[in-house]
Amino acid sequence: MRKARMLTSSRSPRKPRPARRKAAARPPLPGEGKRGEDGHLAYLLRQAQAAARLSLDRALTATGLTHPQFVVLTMLKAYPGLSGADCARVALLTPQTVNVIIGNLERCGAIRSTPHPIHGRVLQWSLTRQGIALLTRARRQAMALERRLAGGLGERDLATIRRWLARVAVDLHEA
Repeated sequence: MRKARMLTSSRSPRKPRPARRKAAARPPLPGEGKRGEDGHLAYLLRQAQAAARLSLDRALTATGLTHPQFVVLTMLKAYPGLSGADCARVALLTPQTVNVIIGNLERCGAIRSTPHPIHGRVLQWSLTRQGIALLTRARRQAMALERRLAGGLGERDLATIRRWLARVAVDLHEA
């Protein structure tokens, strides 16, 4: 009976002691553990892309361009006459983002539109002289990052890396 009374007792059971807190684990820095050579390729690509993007964002600050604006200008220089939708595809941006970027770049005089010769409602975009000058200034900043990325690599290694990255994009695009 004593046992039953203990189970139904109104006294609250003794609280367990809180476990000792371990010092918060420090996440590994880039290049350490799974963020290093032991990491998954997709994660390492993402990590490298994020680091490169942040570095380029910082470098472009002096030009007044954002990274997406720089990409759009670069693609329009490489492929003049792209529509907004095509520009979004090659710049890896959403059509909505590109529409905003195109509006801002047009307002500042960096790009201009011409109607498509067949599809009158489609606008084709190209750089103005002002846009070329702006891209030239931004490209100087971007080239410093390119040199840093390629530091210590020979031409053969760079060609292999470029070929691999392009192949990854093609293979995964088709999948």
